[in-house]
Amino acid sequence: MNPQELFVTRLRRQRLRARVSVELIAETLRIKPELVAAFENNDLSEWPRGLYSRAWVRAYATAVDLDPADTVEEFCRLFPQGDRRQASTLQDFAAIVASPSEYRDEFKHPEGRRQTDRDVTGAKPAWHAFLTHPSRALWSRLTGAAPEFEERSASRRAGA
Repeated sequence: MNPQELFVTRLRRQRLRARVSVELIAETLRIKPELVAAFENNDLSEWPRGLYSRAWVRAYATAVDLDPADTVEEFCRLFPQGDRRQASTLQDFAAIVASPSEYRDEFKHPEGRRQTDRDVTGAKPAWHAFLTHPSRALWSRLTGAAPEFEERSASRRAGA
């Protein structure tokens, strides 16, 4: 088995262990069950490229109780059509086989275009931070908000 087949087999086994049906995953993703079944058979010919395929894999991983970030990262590494960083992947493959890469990305991706690429260490907090931070902390304690929500909102506040 190649690494792609091992990845898909591991996802399918985890789905069966979690007792989640293909139909339930398809309903969660709002796609046809045939597309999920095709993915489990290592056929991505009908799948979208880029952002949507990564979102589908993330939702699939969440539905079968796997870590979504690790699963998407592995998907991007094994299936280049799902990765937005194709150029570096293909250049790595070319380096392995000692052949010059002729791949040229059709889109330019400037450095620092993502919010997470920016340096926000010296960012000044917003004027209303002294009101919103305590109220958010109180709200999360009262409602039992998930920690990942708090991490996401913290990263948004840091980027603002």
